[in-house]
Amino acid sequence: MKTIGLIGGMSWESSAEYYRIINQETNRRLGGVRSAQSLMWSFDFEEIKRLQHEGEWDKLAEAMKEAAIRLERGGADFLVICTNTMHRLADAVSSAAGIPLLHIADPTADKIKAAGLQRIGLLGTAFTMEQDFYKGRLQQSHGLDVIVPDAEDRCIVHEIIYKELVLGRIRPESRQAYREIIARLIERGAQGIILGCTEIMLLVKEEDSAVPLFDTTTIHAVAAVDHALAE
Repeated sequence: MKTIGLIGGMSWESSAEYYRIINQETNRRLGGVRSAQSLMWSFDFEEIKRLQHEGEWDKLAEAMKEAAIRLERGGADFLVICTNTMHRLADAVSSAAGIPLLHIADPTADKIKAAGLQRIGLLGTAFTMEQDFYKGRLQQSHGLDVIVPDAEDRCIVHEIIYKELVLGRIRPESRQAYREIIARLIERGAQGIILGCTEIMLLVKEEDSAVPLFDTTTIHAVAAVDHALAE
């Protein structure tokens, strides 16, 4: 079994889900009281959040590279960034570490293509929805047609993530807002919806959408188990 290096704490709510899913899936496959070999570097998200919103991506890159190096030195065999947004710095992390990085967009795209879907809606932070580091990988590396909500809906999605979900606050009103935004993406032709922020799975479930949902937290965590257990 390979040792998984988890870069977490962004937020700890979703990192806890990664840890749970990885260990449950490992136990499901191996039985007994088996669990995953893993290390986690967990950030103080308040500082990460501040730097994100101030546009200090160079400082964030240095922090992420340092986390990757710490995990490598600790014995990790590969890296998992436990958040969609910070994959903006995936290339920086990969260049700093001498071990592979399992990119969250790749197993997500594989699931979408396996379902026979082409046009996909993307929900996430404003950084993920508006910048090209995530959409571009889905489009250029995997040939998917990615659409995002309009500006007003993007603001709603982003605000709910940072003011509620990262704090573990689950409000019925916010679930309804997401349902309506998902419905508008479906009206525009979305055949499925990527929950492209690792906290959204805390709020939105399959019954909230008329098309398939692709929960990146679960997909990424299970892919980490696949990699850890591969010969």
